[in-house]
Parts: sequence; C-alpha cells; structure tokens
Amino acid sequence: MKNGRSVTFNIFLYTFLGVWALFVLFPFYWMILSSLKSYGAYTSEYVPKFFTLHPTFQNYLDAFTSVNLGRYLFNTLIFTVATTLIMIVVITLAAYGFARLNFKGKNLVFTLFLSMMMIPNELLVITNYVTITNMDLRNTFLGLILPSVSSVFFIYLLKENFEQVPDELYYAAKVDGTSDFKYLWKVMIPICRPTLVTVTILKVIECWNSYIWPRLVTDDPRYFLVSNGIQEIRENGFGRENIPAMMAAVVVISVPLILLFLIFRKKIMSGVSRGGTKG
Repeated sequence: MKNGRSVTFNIFLYTFLGVWALFVLFPFYWMILSSLKSYGAYTSEYVPKFFTLHPTFQNYLDAFTSVNLGRYLFNTLIFTVATTLIMIVVITLAAYGFARLNFKGKNLVFTLFLSMMMIPNELLVITNYVTITNMDLRNTFLGLILPSVSSVFFIYLLKENFEQVPDELYYAAKVDGTSDFKYLWKVMIPICRPTLVTVTILKVIECWNSYIWPRLVTDDPRYFLVSNGIQEIRENGFGRENIPAMMAAVVVISVPLILLFLIFRKKIMSGVSRGGTKG
C-alpha cells in the first residue's frame, strides 16, 4: 500500500511540476519565437502561431541598428561591474564589523540597520533622486552607481555566515599578532567564499535588470542602460511598434543572465542556505 501511495504521489508531483515548468518557460519560448518571426509574418497572424517555418535573424540586426544597443550593453556592463565590486567591499567590511568587532551599542546599531529594510523602496528612490540631483550627478555613471553600493539584506546574510566561523580561529590569529584586516582577507573570505559568490551573482542580476533608477537619473543617450534601450526601441526605434525586434533585443539582454544563473545555480542555492543557517 505504501509503495502504491508513493508511486501515485510521485506521479502527481512530477505531473504538477511539469505543468508548472511549462507555465514558467512558455514566456521565454514565446520571446524567442517572436524574435525569429519577420515583422510582416508577426503582424499578419490574427491567431498566434506557436511555431514558424521561416525563422529570420533580421530582427536581431534591426535591434542593434535602430538604436545604439551595443553602447547600452557596454554601459550596463560598466555599471554592473563597478557597482558590484564596490558593494562587495562595503558589505564585507560592514558584515565583518558586526560579526567580529566589539563596540559599544553594536546590537542597537545593527537592529536600527535592519529596520531600514522596512522602509519602502519608493521612499528611498525619492530621497536618492533628490540627493543625486542636488549633487549634480544626473547623467553620470557616479550618479547611477552610488545609490546601489550597499544592501542591508546582503550585509545581514554575510554577517550570519561570518558568525559561523569558530571564534577560536579569531582568538588564535590575534595571539599571533594578525590584524583584523589580514584575518578577514586570509581566513574569513576564503571560508565564506560560497556566500560571497552568491551575493555577487545576485547583485549582478539586480544591476543588469535595473530599470526605475536608470530611467530617473539618465536622459542622455551616452549613459543609457539596456533598460533605457528597450524603451527607446519601443518609442523611437522604428517609427512603429516592432514587437519582433523588441523581442530580439530582450533575448540579447537576457541571455547573459540566463547563462550566469545556469552556470552558478548550485553556488547560489548553497550560498543562501549557508548564510541563513547557524551552527
């Protein structure tokens, strides 16, 4: 009876997961399919077709020639790499301070720090916009990068991971005359590398998909990111709404992130689980 119930449950479970996977993956399939249809074929379909017998890559060429998509990809790469590197330095030092250093009011400061997670992002966007505007940093890479160089959640995640490292290692290092910075670099970072890799990948994805902030602080095409590029294709790229070319641009933008996630998915899962588990 137990074996029969187990088989029935497994059949139901895998059927449900399979159907759910189809729902999740269908938008990606439709995106790629639409990018391979010609503009005429796409607009002539009164009833959408789930396949095409005459795929074309002209939409990908149009996506790069209608707007300066290559420049936008390069800008996004600069923004993503610079923001991620600076953030890793900031959150690593902050997490180490909360995890290992003893100073008066540390717990109160950390509690207040965590309370910032309760502030709606919309309020932070407004405050950051006013600050960046007053500093005359609109339409600059610095204005794009500065509001994103820290994360309360990532600091909390990394702090929890740092606290899993035995205190005996720290005390032994201090007896040997090791400085806190050297202990952090030589001991803590190598041990907690999976979490740091996870945080790095998640931040890269966040920066690459950033939309609201770049749209607010940049109106100069020299500093547009891919989010601005997609909107420009929609508004000004062809003199009409060319959905296949827009889908081709979205495919180009999405492929790096999809590959990044597929390559490092195990590290992401292990890093998150390690960061949230103590003991």
